[in-house]
Amino acid sequence: MTFLVFSKDGCPYCTKVAQALQLAEMKYVIYKLNQDYTRQEFYKTFGEGSTFPQVKVSTEEGERTIGGCSETVKYLRENKLI
Repeated sequence: MTFLVFSKDGCPYCTKVAQALQLAEMKYVIYKLNQDYTRQEFYKTFGEGSTFPQVKVSTEEGERTIGGCSETVKYLRENKLI
């Protein structure tokens, strides 16, 4: 299981979600706006008006969008990962 974090510089929630994943000792990859993807690609993937960060979880079954920081922490708790 790998978490894919779509973030941008200066985003406090992006930092918090990375800390939560680190605390849970989960494998994760951080993708940065304007470095790994454009804002247009971000909105095409997550929907117009989506906020940062957006997190996906990648498993053997495929990828699934979890949502933002709060949704990711909730996912980790519900799945007893933290």
